Amino acid sequence: MDMPKVDLTTFFLSVSASAMESLQSMPPDLSMAKHNIDLLVLLEEKTKGNRTPDEDQLLAQLLYQVRMIFVQVDANKK
Repeated sequence: MDMPKVDLTTFFLSVSASAMESLQSMPPDLSMAKHNIDLLVLLEEKTKGNRTPDEDQLLAQLLYQVRMIFVQVDANKK
């Protein structure tokens, strides 16, 4: 099986997929999900000005999506 080309887009997708997996596990692993969200935020800060417009849009969408699901899952645990 050929692995996808490693670039910033695939890295963003990989980290967000890890966050989603943690949120969808039973029970959800909120600490691991938060770790991956924090990693995406770090990448957002450290790559600022070096991303393409498509990468900017993807990262913003991924962060929004995983944050919203994190909030929902966290609220349901309480």
